[in-house]
Amino acid sequence: MQTLYVRTIYATGDPAKLDGVLDALRSEAPGLLSQNPGYHRYGLFADREIGKILMGSWWESENDRAESDARLGERRAQLLAPFADTVTADDWEAVSYTPTLQVAPGMWLRTGQVELDPSDAPLYRQAFDEKGRPQLEALDGAVSATLFMNAAAGRANVGALFRDRDTLAASRGPQSAIRGAFLKKARATLRSLEEFELIMVHRPQV
Repeated sequence: MQTLYVRTIYATGDPAKLDGVLDALRSEAPGLLSQNPGYHRYGLFADREIGKILMGSWWESENDRAESDARLGERRAQLLAPFADTVTADDWEAVSYTPTLQVAPGMWLRTGQVELDPSDAPLYRQAFDEKGRPQLEALDGAVSATLFMNAAAGRANVGALFRDRDTLAASRGPQSAIRGAFLKKARATLRSLEEFELIMVHRPQV
């Protein structure tokens, strides 16, 4: 599986100011991203109740990701400014992911932030690819499962996308059982668990 290079942006702010910024990102982000070499795809997610935005852009190489950030960082900050009181950017490698996707707004994402010993990163990746991802993909209503890693920092981000909010809710118990068994064997620690609505997804035409 080809490793892709991902930049995630996690922003929090006043929920009352969220929709206007989501509209601006939907309008501008695809065009801005598409002007950059190596652009692969973009996803925009939100938690409207608490006031959170999660977005991720996927790139063909580390260099493409870095150069795009240098070009787009200022405009991204301007777009987020009316809403965001905090903004956190992270770089990841997408090392295991569902290869064929049929994705649409209105789907829901569950993410888990994991910490592990950096020396365990290769085994964690292999176990997720061979066992974790197939188990998640088999859940009722599951659309995809993804593992992002920053191996040097001992960090991982696991995402599972579901068809709608009802199937997301129904999966909480079954996925918790999968997560508990997997993390125990992997000697990893879950640091956070969050859920987001998919607002938009964009892939350039090839």
